[in-house]
Amino acid sequence: MSVIFLIIVGAAAGFLATRIMDVRTDVPTTIAIGVGGALISGLLMRFLLAIGSIAFGAIGAVLGAILLIWLWQRYSGRS
Repeated sequence: MSVIFLIIVGAAAGFLATRIMDVRTDVPTTIAIGVGGALISGLLMRFLLAIGSIAFGAIGAVLGAILLIWLWQRYSGRS
């Protein structure tokens, strides 16, 4: 089922991309363009998500440490 779905989405994406870029191609080439674009964008999005998750994890760690220091200073009586 996923291969059929990939071909359908690839055909739609390829159709839109060829019309936006004003390229006239046959149906198999349009599908190939759409499927190839989906694969490239999928890899790119996974890469960006991996980088983003590392960055968000680091930001979260710093914010968590700041909260812990604030709680420690507030409730331990130390400044």
